[in-house]
Amino acid sequence: MKGERILYPCYFNSALKRGEGRRVPLSRAVRDPTLADLERAAKGSGLSFRPEQKHYPSRWWLREGRIVVQWDESKEKLLKKISALLGKGK
Repeated sequence: MKGERILYPCYFNSALKRGEGRRVPLSRAVRDPTLADLERAAKGSGLSFRPEQKHYPSRWWLREGRIVVQWDESKEKLLKKISALLGKGK
């Protein structure tokens, strides 16, 4: 939908390489983030979101879930905002 961005926990996982799904720099990544961690970070930023029990396509066997965030700016800005809060929570 328009104005929605999908975020998977693997985008922020410091244990993964970029080719394995990580989207943020290692300096902003955390070890093994969970769906609950993403929800906490989104809630802490005051963002409107909904969790879904879907999986990242290339990591389908993990069933780690995702959140769909209401966001009209670039996905990169959203990744920076969430990763800043994830680092504080872990």
